Amino acid sequence: MTVETQAPAREKSRVFITGSCEGLTELYDALGRHSEVELVGHSDQVREGAGPLTGGHLQAVIHATRSSALPVDEIAAIREYTHAPIVLLASGESSALLEEALDADVADVLLLPQLTENVVFAIRKASHSGRRGQKGGRPRGNGRVITVFSPKGGTGKTVMATNLSTAFAKTAGKRTLLLDLDLQFGDAAIMLGIEPEKTIQDLVTAPGELDPEKLAGYTSRHASGLDVLPAPIRPEDAELVTEAKLARLMEVAKESYDIIVVDTSPFFHGPMLATLDQTDDLLLVCGLDVPTIKNVRLSLQTLQLLSFPPDRIRVVLNRANSNVGMKKGEVEAALESKVRFEVPSDRAVPLAVNRSNPAILSDPKSDFSRALREMAKTLLPAQAAKNGNRRFLRKSS
Repeated sequence: MTVETQAPAREKSRVFITGSCEGLTELYDALGRHSEVELVGHSDQVREGAGPLTGGHLQAVIHATRSSALPVDEIAAIREYTHAPIVLLASGESSALLEEALDADVADVLLLPQLTENVVFAIRKASHSGRRGQKGGRPRGNGRVITVFSPKGGTGKTVMATNLSTAFAKTAGKRTLLLDLDLQFGDAAIMLGIEPEKTIQDLVTAPGELDPEKLAGYTSRHASGLDVLPAPIRPEDAELVTEAKLARLMEVAKESYDIIVVDTSPFFHGPMLATLDQTDDLLLVCGLDVPTIKNVRLSLQTLQLLSFPPDRIRVVLNRANSNVGMKKGEVEAALESKVRFEVPSDRAVPLAVNRSNPAILSDPKSDFSRALREMAKTLLPAQAAKNGNRRFLRKSS
């Protein structure tokens, strides 16, 4: 007796079509009925399709052209919104177009009329080669993760995270992502003056595999060049950001960025533990008050129980010049750990917070800004330090 087995259905390829040419209408209708294609939409002009193109979900873009020459400007316009592979469609004979495409950022060229199955095959082939190119282009996991943590609210943790990440992006010119993992009450976006359309919750619940292109579709760009992935807008959505999804997010972020700065909530919960697994430098923010020192000491003990490498921990003493009857030496004695960075109290900070503009940009000559630039320079990856130091010195002078 023979048993027939049904081959599993292939996952649909998400495709957006731009441009126009003879025969495109018939092909569009045919692709819309095909079981292996999900047509996201069509726009005659590239910029009219900016929304779908930047969604980060596309496996391929089909661009139709009536030109007999390579549409360089139109391809460049598509690349402003997506890195998805481009399949070029043209009607009639165009040998010159085929030759030019070999040296351009085009995955394939098809001349209409064409069998629908041939077009679907070209889409799948382009999608596969695009993923392979991403994996082989840039070494995986090169990004450095710097986590800013404090076990007590009000220590200036978010101010530290936003200004530090801005220093990396603006002053050092590094590809930098600020990830707000204070999932219930994150303030990173508001401190940067950003009103995000999408948050980390939208990213992790979106369909499809998480990859660098998809991540780019959910970040918000700050004027400094910093990319921000904000916390969920509603506190109840925090539970949707699971440890597994966060671990994958961190892996993808390390492929896409030189530096990932993580702002955290004051708890050792699941997301914080997942972040620690990826952390290269942990900035433990402390203040000159007994309750905070007590909690920081407990945090150091917890990190030891978690077997977190002690050489990755950097104690940061915030408002270090405050006249409150306690000095740095007393803090170090209580923590049994050295203070690595001292950040002064500075009037520029509350002014900057209320104006939603990081002090490192609004008042770059303030004592606070100088301290943050020095911290960023010290935390630069070793391979970037030589180039970064010159840039820091030039911009801070």
